[in-house]
Amino acid sequence: MQPYFFPYFGHFALIAAVDEWIVFDVTQYTPKTWMNRNRILHPKESWQYVSVPLANGSISIRTHEAKLLDPAAAEAALIGKLSAFRRQAPFHARVVDLIRQAYAGRKDDTLCSLNVSALRAVCAYLGVRFAYRICSELELAFPEQMGAGDWAPFICEALGATGYVNPAGGRELFDPLQFQRIGVDLSFAEVAEFAYEPTPYRYEAHLSILDVLLWNEPELVAAALRENLTLVAA
Repeated sequence: MQPYFFPYFGHFALIAAVDEWIVFDVTQYTPKTWMNRNRILHPKESWQYVSVPLANGSISIRTHEAKLLDPAAAEAALIGKLSAFRRQAPFHARVVDLIRQAYAGRKDDTLCSLNVSALRAVCAYLGVRFAYRICSELELAFPEQMGAGDWAPFICEALGATGYVNPAGGRELFDPLQFQRIGVDLSFAEVAEFAYEPTPYRYEAHLSILDVLLWNEPELVAAALRENLTLVAA
């Protein structure tokens, strides 16, 4: 999966369902996607974006080359947006601490490093095992021409995987026969919505995990990650 910025609940449900997570950072970077922004509640209505500005965010680079513009300013801006919920959200202080851990835990100023650090911090908080490898560090010899559905089977075969799980929304990308030929079981993760009451605000679906964790105790969220996910064979 691409390295997303504090992704939504379903992303972590998928992490909890697999043995190993491949951070897919070798393709062309796409600006203004979930890689450098996400959504939380807006204190007045609906939702708002939270983002991390980049120094070089363009389609001319690979994802692993994207660099943060000003990490300290981005961290402060994100924490500042959450301050509107300081009094109402029961787990505000914990979420702020997670953000600080994510920024402090990155090994460099790349977007990928920040997003992986955020995944580590959230998974540790929820008690979810997070075993991962970063694709750009694997030194795989990819063919020059690859379609959107070719990357996963190629990586699976190269790493000796026996199964591959993808979000259900990506079914049309893959040919099950392509996986069968290399002895890999293909399945899709269907994740039921995790709804909650962010009193006194109105619930919005599919927001960042940050929003989920503002209003819910970690034990409840961790249990729901497993209960709300169903694996369907291709």
